Amino acid sequence: MDGTHPIRRPAALHDASARRDVGSIVRLARHAAGVTLAELGAAVGYTAASLSRMERGKQPMCDIMLLRRVADYLDIPPHLLGLSFRHEQDPGRRYADQRLLSTTRVGAQALFGEEGDDPVRRRELLAILAGATSNAVLGASPADAQEPARPSLAGLEDLLLHRQQHGTVPGPDPDPVTVSAAVDTSRRDFGACRYDALARALPSRIALAQALRDDHPEQAATAVAELYTMATRLCIKLGEDGLAAITADRALTTALGGADGLTVAEAHRMVSSAWRRQGHFARATDVAITAAQRLAADRNTPRSERLSVLGNLYATAAYTAAKRGDRDAARELIAEAEATAGQLGHDALLRGAVFGPGQVLLHRISISHLLGDAGQAIAYARRIDPAALPTTERRARYWIDVARAFDQWGKPERCYRALLAAEQAAPQEVGRGSVRVMAAGLMRHDRALPGVRAFVHRVEASGRV
Repeated sequence: MDGTHPIRRPAALHDASARRDVGSIVRLARHAAGVTLAELGAAVGYTAASLSRMERGKQPMCDIMLLRRVADYLDIPPHLLGLSFRHEQDPGRRYADQRLLSTTRVGAQALFGEEGDDPVRRRELLAILAGATSNAVLGASPADAQEPARPSLAGLEDLLLHRQQHGTVPGPDPDPVTVSAAVDTSRRDFGACRYDALARALPSRIALAQALRDDHPEQAATAVAELYTMATRLCIKLGEDGLAAITADRALTTALGGADGLTVAEAHRMVSSAWRRQGHFARATDVAITAAQRLAADRNTPRSERLSVLGNLYATAAYTAAKRGDRDAARELIAEAEATAGQLGHDALLRGAVFGPGQVLLHRISISHLLGDAGQAIAYARRIDPAALPTTERRARYWIDVARAFDQWGKPERCYRALLAAEQAAPQEVGRGSVRVMAAGLMRHDRALPGVRAFVHRVEASGRV
């Protein structure tokens, strides 16, 4: 930034810098550049409301990746935001693993292999990986394949806004066995990242479960709450924070009306996640910890399921603490989750949610990234075999979290490979906002990353409504 940049207003900038007020510095730069909150949010992957709170000091602005993207987009000298200058990647560094030359599978060995390879061979290999991933995911060449569509939540919106026609429930009769099967199918759809199928089916499945209220009130409350919990997880995946807040409230309200303790606790976890997505970190943490304490004292629930839900509550609270930049709280809470996982002894898929030692490692990757420890995040990632993760959704999450860490670390080629692996695991995962931001950033390296333009096109297409 040269001396003519409008942010260089000595009085205001000096005052904000002296106070280390990152939010004010960003606001000054944004106004100087004529950029709206919505435009900045679209560029860096945050909502305008969250950015507004950060600028006003109502929410901490401590995510290193966010700060770097804001600095790049608004042309702010990194040191003003407490960042070091990030140098361009040394072209002499190599990131390919020779074992990939005999396979087109994008796996952990490919990502974490030894550095040191010929640059031409590396580009050829990456081109093979990009093409193989596209063909495996889309069933044809990228040019001929049909672009993945963003799942529509119109039916769920209609249900939430009471615009759906009431009366006879379409489809099967509402008996306990049918409703239980509908809940199980919803869990499988989410675990397999079949978000489009889940979005289409949830409204009728919720209506089906609600129809049990007269004859089977407790089962109806449990089933409806679980389906609204699944709806919340889906809305969060799709970045629909407003809908997520509504579905989380419905899940908790219904659960408190007669569901079992595990369903109530899981509904509280969804409320915590919804609060976090709105930027209310202290409230989100309190909801999760309070629910965990209550569940820990509940001996009327099966031990394995109680430990699974309890561990996820602590892990969710730890992630929220990291999101607000509270390193000590994040470490304490993830340690609680780890101790709970130790009691469980293994990763288990219970009631549609996964927990165990492997899931704690997954959360440690996310937490390390949020706290700016990209190298530590990758160290945790090396300890996980993604092929052994119990669901497609968990495998896709692993690859996306790895991509975030490599993006933060300034390793675009490895970030790209991780994103290709996520696409290969679950095409509908790459439409998420964070992936779109990373993919757009990779365009700066298009000459060194064969196939990246086609990949970005697919990512943008899958994120459209």
